[in-house]
Amino acid sequence: MKILHTADWHLGKRLESFSRIEEQVLVMDEIVQIADQENVDLVIIAGDLFDAFNPGVEAIELFYKTIKRLSKDGMRPVIAIAGNHDSPHLVDAPDPLARASGIILIGHPRAIVSPFATEGFAVVHADKGIIILKLPHYEHPIRVLHTAYANEIRLKQYLGEDKESKLNEVLSSEWKKIAETYCDGKGINILIAHLYMNKLGRPLLEEPDGEKPVKIGNADLIYSQAIPEQVQYTALGHLHGYQNIGSPEKPVIYASSPLCYSFSEAGKTKFVALVDISPNTQAAVTPIPLTQGKPLFRKTFEDIESCISWLEANPDALVELTLKSDTFLKAEERKRIYQAHSGIIYLIPVVKQPDGESIDTKEINLKQDISALFQDYFKSRNANQAPSDDILDLFREILNS
Repeated sequence: MKILHTADWHLGKRLESFSRIEEQVLVMDEIVQIADQENVDLVIIAGDLFDAFNPGVEAIELFYKTIKRLSKDGMRPVIAIAGNHDSPHLVDAPDPLARASGIILIGHPRAIVSPFATEGFAVVHADKGIIILKLPHYEHPIRVLHTAYANEIRLKQYLGEDKESKLNEVLSSEWKKIAETYCDGKGINILIAHLYMNKLGRPLLEEPDGEKPVKIGNADLIYSQAIPEQVQYTALGHLHGYQNIGSPEKPVIYASSPLCYSFSEAGKTKFVALVDISPNTQAAVTPIPLTQGKPLFRKTFEDIESCISWLEANPDALVELTLKSDTFLKAEERKRIYQAHSGIIYLIPVVKQPDGESIDTKEINLKQDISALFQDYFKSRNANQAPSDDILDLFREILNS
């Protein structure tokens, strides 16, 4: 059977003040098209469905429209779990209505999904932390272990463990108990989780810029070795870059976010994971690149003309722009730059310091005129560069107001 694994949609996310909702509409449509073209049997969304606990109307509407299209009105199961950006109660709330469309929403760890059936599949059994699916065109069952996000304390509370126990041991014990009870080689065995997970002995993976961190210190790291041997494929969410932290034989995949959500990801390709899997065999994983969304660029220029020329040649990009110059940008120069492009998220002016020039560290006379005092202070903080006339005019305007 074929599974489509995606994660970290972050619907409603902005890049500073810039809305990404139009790009998200396009990439959600692309994901639906991939699911249909590949004729996948199951769709997994591994958390961070939204970017905020209380998402806006546009984000909520886009989410429900997308998962309804993915489910093909109940013909294809869709399983979505909550991530650290999601309100578990908001994710759980529409579950009775969602089930009628073949959508399984899981907000909390160890949730029990009541068995139900649609025209396209059935949840034939469920227990804490696992659901078992039956599709009419496959003889074997599909067992899905699931762990929605919870912080360390809440996760231990859900699992009923001593707070002093190591989280890796707690999860390993819980997953092993479920796998030994329900998983054998006569069915397909999958784990879905939204966690910060590493491979033992490898360098620690970096969490995305601007993300709410899941890892606080190193005391309670979770390692892929905690995954039971019966599990053939692990679908993770949280890290935004595609990577396998397991092995070719036992893939443990971060599928990546569908868009670049910070400039640290500039130039990176985004993916969904297509998983071909059968009972008692190795899962074959194919990353499928996503093409929608504006490209992100970090660009540095040393003159206004080349900067504006590049901006005009790349009108659809989102840009972090650094401009190096001998003096501070004038108001008219800033105006020209912003008029040349509508996607400038950051404009960072850098005043170049001449080689070998020392910074004046003279004692400042606090009894001098306030305007002269401001100029001395400005030079002390900016490599001895005097403020421009524009900055002085602005200072005097503030002073006089």
